[in-house]
Amino acid sequence: MLLLFVACLVSRVHADSLTVSVVLSDSTPLYQQFSAALSKALVENDANVTIIESQAGTKPPSGSSTKVDLVIAVGMKATESAVANSDAPLLSVMIPRAGYEALLARSVSPQRSKAVSAIYLDQPWERQLDFIQAVFPNRRRIGLLYSPDAHPNLADLRKNITDRGLPLIAQPVRSAKTLFNTLDAVLNESDVLLAIPDSAIYNANNVRNILLASYRHKVPLIGISQAYVNAGALCAIFSTPEQLAGQTAEAIVLFAKNRWLPEPQYPASFSIGLNQGIARSFGIALSLPEVIRERMNQAGEERR
Repeated sequence: MLLLFVACLVSRVHADSLTVSVVLSDSTPLYQQFSAALSKALVENDANVTIIESQAGTKPPSGSSTKVDLVIAVGMKATESAVANSDAPLLSVMIPRAGYEALLARSVSPQRSKAVSAIYLDQPWERQLDFIQAVFPNRRRIGLLYSPDAHPNLADLRKNITDRGLPLIAQPVRSAKTLFNTLDAVLNESDVLLAIPDSAIYNANNVRNILLASYRHKVPLIGISQAYVNAGALCAIFSTPEQLAGQTAEAIVLFAKNRWLPEPQYPASFSIGLNQGIARSFGIALSLPEVIRERMNQAGEERR
């Protein structure tokens, strides 16, 4: 019995001990916040995890030649680097679903795909539509721009929108030259403009002018982060680096116990950002975030 107890104890220590390589796409504050929050969450979970942190395109720190049990790739660049340079199980975080699925189809073999998963950056369509209806009960026509390379799951979005009796005005942007003509056409037919993680459209060069066009047409923009709200979007629903880090820590703890990655999944937790100044300029009365969240919860319960 004593030998059995010792064997079980050794087995448990081995199962819970994990060496994790965290690869960041770059050193910007967003990724640093995620890294710090992940370390804190693992400590709070009493996880026996050794973290080796590096940046995409750079070598791991010296002395980190230990066998890696799991790679956490934070962002698209880090995920591409991890897929190309590591055979360890991979959990991609803070990456759009469309980008993840395109990379999986392009660069990951069917055998390798069983050891690859993701926690997406973007929110599920159902949650976004609940948010739009909770914020704008009287605005029905939803505008959407997308680049062909972004591969958004429009079929799923159209189904969700059709089920709610809402019109969708979605137009592809074929090139940077046609962006603002397409934007004007969509804004002319829409009550709100829904931004999605699509760097060909929503990038540092375009966002300001997109926001100005939205303001000129009196069509509020729904952003994808607090930064969008700060820049002039009326509102946004998003998951913070800290929220995503907490979900990642839970996946790591489970992986330490059973060596299985969860199925690709959307963020479990989310935050709501509102720009009251922009709301006043549009003549829109925004409810408090907790009221909006409660309306969203009620909508979800009514669908069950």
